[in-house]
Amino acid sequence: MGRYLNLTTKGFRESIQSEIYVDKTGMISHLNRMIDTEQKYVCVSRPRRFGKSMAVKMLSAYYNAEADSSDMFRGMEIAKDSTYEKYRNKYEVVLANMQEFYGGYADVDLMIRRINDVICREIQKRYPDVEYTDEGSLVETMYDVFLATDRTFIILIDEWDCIFRESGCGEDGWRKYLNFLRDWMKDKPYISLAYMTGILPVKKYGNHSALNMFVEYSMTNPRRMGCYMGFTGDEVEKLCMRYQVCFEDVKAWYDGYSFEGLPSIYSPKSVVECLTSHVFDNYWNQTETFEALKVYIQMNYNGLKDSVVEMIAGNRVRINTGSFTNDMKTFHSADDVLTLLVHLGYLAYDFERKEVYIPNKEVRNEFLNAVNAIGWDEITAAVRNSERLRKRICRSGLSAKGEVSG
Repeated sequence: MGRYLNLTTKGFRESIQSEIYVDKTGMISHLNRMIDTEQKYVCVSRPRRFGKSMAVKMLSAYYNAEADSSDMFRGMEIAKDSTYEKYRNKYEVVLANMQEFYGGYADVDLMIRRINDVICREIQKRYPDVEYTDEGSLVETMYDVFLATDRTFIILIDEWDCIFRESGCGEDGWRKYLNFLRDWMKDKPYISLAYMTGILPVKKYGNHSALNMFVEYSMTNPRRMGCYMGFTGDEVEKLCMRYQVCFEDVKAWYDGYSFEGLPSIYSPKSVVECLTSHVFDNYWNQTETFEALKVYIQMNYNGLKDSVVEMIAGNRVRINTGSFTNDMKTFHSADDVLTLLVHLGYLAYDFERKEVYIPNKEVRNEFLNAVNAIGWDEITAAVRNSERLRKRICRSGLSAKGEVSG
């Protein structure tokens, strides 16, 4: 096993050995049906702390040809599927966390060169008897292994979009990176499945993309992947019974994301922290404070402030997500900013109604912290007045109830 090729299954084993583990292996059955088809390129994007990296570790453990992961998947949902044995531990798996590469170099050319070199080296070490056309080319190396052995690869990319979320790269760097991914993967017979995950969907340039072969599942349109984007309401209700925590309280604090056929989706991070500690608090966004939210909601786009005020008041706002270019720098309207906040998890999106809203108490608290830091005093005052009014109504209702019962 290598660092990037067929790496150890330890990461997924740690996940299933954790105090709270929710079985999401059903996603594998969907991916198995995409292997060696025109739909074999899959991009699943979702916010931080929603289980992206755990999913990649799970897929690596399942497909890894140098492992026997049968004990880890025994009794899980995928083990009941007809494709389970056919694909388990049958592929050469390349797993690359792009944040690791880009964070170490912060230069796209160096990043690409490093990815090319280290993966080439590991593949050539695993297949020393193959005659390589160009030992310095990742594409040629994988082609040569495929032609000589008929073995194919599964490519897993975590944090695929990191360079679109970091400053200093620029459009030229973006294009180099996208072209590298396209040249590495598009129309290549040595690939049986390519799975990318990150916060943002595939970057768009105008009406086309260098990675237009990818089928996308995102927070604005997750389709069949919706139940794997986070914890479902049924899953959380069972956990609440196990940990003897009031489900309605957990729902008030952390519910609010919803997809077609799935009225309740929760951030796994928030639920796990709350249930194991029995303390309700803001957990999901601890790694990214309200300062990040503040940057976006105070941008000077027509209607943006009004929309934020509406949502803090508990209302929904209709938006058009179509013009968003899938990076964190290019904005043309308030709708683009609000669409980014959906992908970041600060807003939930109703696909049918094309509306956004603040999903729950946890996230609403972050909006209140942000507007308070910005200095939108009139909003802060209005929220306080609204809370006072709500409490007075509750108290008067209780008093009236007491008088009637008396």
